[in-house]
Amino acid sequence: METILGIDLGTTNSEVSVIHGDDVVVIEKDGNRLLPSVVGIDLAGNLLVGHPAKNQAILYPERTIKSIKRKMGEDVHVQLGEREYTPPEISAMILRTLRSYAEESLGQKVSKAVITVPAFFNDTQREATRLAGELAGLDVVRIINEPTAASLVYNSDSTQRETLLVYDLGGGTFDVSIVRVEEGVLEVLASHGDTHLGGDDFDQLLFDYVCDEFKKQHKIDLRETPVAVSRVLQAVEEAKKRLSTEPFTQIKEEFITEKNGISLHLDMELSRHQYEEQIMPLLEKTLTCLNDALNDAQLHPDDIDKVIMVGGASRTPRVHELLESRLGNKLHGEIDPDLCVTMGAAIQGGLISGTKVGRVLIDITPHTLGTSVFDPRIYSPFIFSPIIKRNTPIPCSRSKVYGTVVDNQETVEINVYQGEADDVRQNAQIGSFHLAGLAKVPHGNQIVCRFDLDINGILHVTATEKDTGLAGDITVENVLTEYKPEVNQSFREHLNGFFADEEAVSVEPEQVGSESTIDDKNFINRLGLADGWEQHYAKEAALIQRAAAYLSKVADDDKKDIETRIKELVDAIKRNDSNQITSLVSQLDDLLYYLEDSV
Repeated sequence: METILGIDLGTTNSEVSVIHGDDVVVIEKDGNRLLPSVVGIDLAGNLLVGHPAKNQAILYPERTIKSIKRKMGEDVHVQLGEREYTPPEISAMILRTLRSYAEESLGQKVSKAVITVPAFFNDTQREATRLAGELAGLDVVRIINEPTAASLVYNSDSTQRETLLVYDLGGGTFDVSIVRVEEGVLEVLASHGDTHLGGDDFDQLLFDYVCDEFKKQHKIDLRETPVAVSRVLQAVEEAKKRLSTEPFTQIKEEFITEKNGISLHLDMELSRHQYEEQIMPLLEKTLTCLNDALNDAQLHPDDIDKVIMVGGASRTPRVHELLESRLGNKLHGEIDPDLCVTMGAAIQGGLISGTKVGRVLIDITPHTLGTSVFDPRIYSPFIFSPIIKRNTPIPCSRSKVYGTVVDNQETVEINVYQGEADDVRQNAQIGSFHLAGLAKVPHGNQIVCRFDLDINGILHVTATEKDTGLAGDITVENVLTEYKPEVNQSFREHLNGFFADEEAVSVEPEQVGSESTIDDKNFINRLGLADGWEQHYAKEAALIQRAAAYLSKVADDDKKDIETRIKELVDAIKRNDSNQITSLVSQLDDLLYYLEDSV
């Protein structure tokens, strides 16, 4: 059978596993199964990944990147050494290292992987993860949710029906999922979570506490010195781990700074009680997510047969106390909470490659998918109409019927959104197309909108005029937005230089971001408009969005005209030039009217 790696690309640590015979094996390197998700460049320009990068961070924090997972899906760059990188590029360095460890251990080249993500990662974040894998030379055959992967490991293969609750509190993210297991079939009933809640936040609270106490004593703020910041952060991270098993711990960092030429030392005792009191507001947030998941699954705590603990931060004793009080169940952490996600990813890889592992996975969509409709009662085109609701098992198909709003309407625009807000402007647009040539009939002409979402997360949207059969459609790979991380053209050669003795990383041209088009939200954002501008310029925002939808459908000359008009309008909005805005809106609207007959 073909070897497919199972990779947990974590905020704090990452791991890689593989099916070997009947067992799941977590790959070790120098006795370590956890690879710190830290990337650095040393003073000689060499790439450091994992423990060497984490060690370097103490002295050279400016040459080290940590917790890049929290930036996945964002249109940002981070500075590392002498150049800038995107989050997928930094993640690719981690993935390439894991791939190298696996190939060294297995004695063979490996090109395929299953990579896990938090259940509440949106599609932009999932695509960024997939791109990172491709940059690392991996064919990412499946992206699966971390709690789902953990449940694959704990499946007992019994014929009895079990309902599992997976509580996954990692370094940077939190998920809770409810999974039903019956005769080898796993069905995810509900998921909730927070992609910015985890052990990193616990560390930050401890860090601020320690710095505040030191400032009270010495009138010096350690947060103003980068090296001191790095040393204290590492110290409180280690203290947090010790407090999982000890009631008290000591933080000692000699020569942390100086005052009036005299060296100062950090020497402070922390109690588990102090630590847990600080993080209680964050733990309460996880319980809110847990309650929401139970409500979505229409279950009571008594309906849960097994509670599975996942993620290093789930070891916190207070977490166990809260869950046992809330659920009344014994908590299961027999399988290392740091490793069960990567092991589950390997099991999923085994399923894909044809290995008999006795498990079948039924996953869910973590976000609602739908379209926008016009509400004549409030004259708003921004009403969100859900078609596939959050937590629907996939694959699935759903349809709704809509009506035209004016007589003899010849064209309808189908905008596809992902999110939970009633106003589509607060959701993520992931696709758009027009259905033109409708019959000239009174308003109310019925348009059937169908969403088909397959097991691989590929969404196919079809709009059909009911009376004539006229149809149009769009396919959105992996339910992705139009987001394309901007990848430096030289990154392939740059990464290959760090791994010169290994197979070259290949990136197809279409994976490289383009600056020449603006048919996506992120390009509009990059034009520098202030946050919330759409609320003040709702009409203009709708027009820009409509114009962007034409870019992939018109000739190059017309495309340039649209781009120019959009840029001019955006510049006028920045200046708040009302007269110019009115004029440019009219010009752009006229241009789109002219182009309607050509698309």
